[in-house]
Amino acid sequence: MTRLIAGIDGGGTSCRARIRDCQGRLIGEGKSGSANIMLGTDTSLASIKSALLIALKQGGYEESNFAQLDVGLALAGAEHKSAWQAFMQQDHPFASMTLNTDAYGACLGAHNGRDGAIMIAGTGSCGLLLKEGEQYVVGGREFPISDQGGGAIMGLRLIQEILLIQDDIRPTSPLAELVMAHFDHDVDNIVQWSKSALPRDYGQFSPSIFEYARLNDSLAKRLLQQTADDIEMFLVALHNKGAENICLMGSIAERVFDWLSPTAQRWITQPQSDAIEGALMMADKPHHNLYVVKQ
Repeated sequence: MTRLIAGIDGGGTSCRARIRDCQGRLIGEGKSGSANIMLGTDTSLASIKSALLIALKQGGYEESNFAQLDVGLALAGAEHKSAWQAFMQQDHPFASMTLNTDAYGACLGAHNGRDGAIMIAGTGSCGLLLKEGEQYVVGGREFPISDQGGGAIMGLRLIQEILLIQDDIRPTSPLAELVMAHFDHDVDNIVQWSKSALPRDYGQFSPSIFEYARLNDSLAKRLLQQTADDIEMFLVALHNKGAENICLMGSIAERVFDWLSPTAQRWITQPQSDAIEGALMMADKPHHNLYVVKQ
């Protein structure tokens, strides 16, 4: 059978797939739901298979061709050894799987496999420096205890501010009114929602924060500056570990450049490629596995 190489970039909100043949020709791309392995190995594997099937069908292949795929997985949550082992011990239909973190895949892609650093902030966040064969990580220990600078924390802080506004502790704003309308102007609805809300549920409010910050909404501007300050905190940490060129990656990080200090802005460089290309680099190189399951 013809060998195919697949790359997966999976986070708390979405899972993106790209498949190439051995000559590097694009077979197809696909997108599905959450693939953060901390949210469940079954859920993440189902999202991966769904995204891969979409990509395969673009090239005229079917689900039966899963067996031809060497799959590189750059997934959120893979830094947790128990979650990594649980995921890799699942039965799967692929020729092989190589699993590392979403940040690792992003860094490989950003610097085309060479040494360099990234600050990734989407639903979650993590900073990573690859230097002389070593990985240096800052943050990225999952919502709600970590992931400062990510969309989920942005949304959580927004909800906290909304509740203070409802208690007449903070002044209201157009952004606050928008969020209250989302919950039918009922605080009890917010409380009930919060009992089962996932990171992506909090992260859904981050686009509105950016939009209303552009409209000079005071609450949105304060939240956005706090997010930028968090991201800069990680940029400084990476720089202190030896990073001279850092790529901003992810739906949040890519839009905060103007909110960073001039010093931090000087460290920022443009990524050469994305996390899916980094995952493709991992696909046929087992040494890119983060952990090894002992038999």
